[in-house]
Amino acid sequence: MSALAQRLRAALASPPAEPPLQGDFPELRAKASKQAAVLIAVTARADPGVILTVRREHLRMHAGQIAFPGGRVEDGEDAPVAALREAQEEILLDPAAVEIVGAIEPYRTVTGYIVTPVLGVVPPDLPLRPHEQEVAELFEVPLAFVLNPANQHRASMLLQGRERHYYEILWNGRRIWGATAAMIVNLSRRLQWR
Repeated sequence: MSALAQRLRAALASPPAEPPLQGDFPELRAKASKQAAVLIAVTARADPGVILTVRREHLRMHAGQIAFPGGRVEDGEDAPVAALREAQEEILLDPAAVEIVGAIEPYRTVTGYIVTPVLGVVPPDLPLRPHEQEVAELFEVPLAFVLNPANQHRASMLLQGRERHYYEILWNGRRIWGATAAMIVNLSRRLQWR
């Protein structure tokens, strides 16, 4: 096991500093029943990064948004297998290159999904390529930056006639928000990264 994976696994062994986020609209979250998984791929660098994607503008859900590679859990799969399969489909990440560390608390979305974030360590500078139909581009953001609570900003908007609160993280002109930002906040509460 790599030193980074050991450090992350040890940090995951502690309970979260605060309860995990679940977003607003508990009546919609309560109906969440579709299982999904995402891969939080951390690059094994001196200054580790996290691989994120930008979803294509034509997609039916979350078009143009920044997301982790991931998707629905298929029959016979568990969250790590689904996250690895989706990462291979979306960014050509070889599952054999991923050292799975563990999972954090599932996040219930207002769109009906129970998303399990799976944390894994990958070598830096892999020859990744976005899936031309699903992913517009991929990029790496510094792990320390996104995990720093000072960079996790709480915001709100009107949705379905109600004020909805969410987190956003702004980095290099990119806006990471919604479920992706919430899962990052949950990860930062688990890791308490220093």
